Amino acid sequence: MTTQLTYRDKIAVLHLGDDENRFSPAWLDSLEAHLAAVEAGAHGLVTVGAGKFYSNGLDLDFLMANGDRAGWYVERVQSLFARILTFPMPTVAAVNGHSFGAGAMLAIAHDYRVMREDRGYYCFPEVDINIPFTPGMAALIQAKLGPQAAITAMTTGHRYGGAAALAAGLVDETATEDQLLDRAVERLTPLLGKNPDTVRAIKSTMFASVVEALR
Repeated sequence: MTTQLTYRDKIAVLHLGDDENRFSPAWLDSLEAHLAAVEAGAHGLVTVGAGKFYSNGLDLDFLMANGDRAGWYVERVQSLFARILTFPMPTVAAVNGHSFGAGAMLAIAHDYRVMREDRGYYCFPEVDINIPFTPGMAALIQAKLGPQAAITAMTTGHRYGGAAALAAGLVDETATEDQLLDRAVERLTPLLGKNPDTVRAIKSTMFASVVEALR
């Protein structure tokens, strides 16, 4: 399954795929097209993977084969983070499985996160693979985590299971696999109906320094 868009009434459910859901250029193209459709007609957004992975982040094979396009690629990824961070409606990442690196950053750019309680790790492994955070990526994570949680998450590469991710503030709730998507939708339902221009403006002000760093 590639990326796919379904709906629960006014809530759009954006399925990221059923493999590692790495950020290939084609995957980014597909995601951006779906997000445009969501902005045109939905009142809330849930993103979710399938099976073992929410997202394993950057497409390292593409980067290795296209070193001359690394700057372009990182700009595209960071633009996606900024778009989700300031999305004009409430957003929830339903973290169904492993969420690593840029995949974890995509999830943390959402307003809320619900993580499967019994499987999958939430992790920023950059310290272990010798890829320092860009200023924009660091700003994004630090905007959502307390200082001590950010130190641990960003400088140790710690792998957080559901309960530990909840305790650290990486996620807002945990749920069983069967309940995950329902809980994400239920979290959004009472938040629907706000003016999208106002929501975007508020988020853009809240996260102005992060968006500037990302872009």
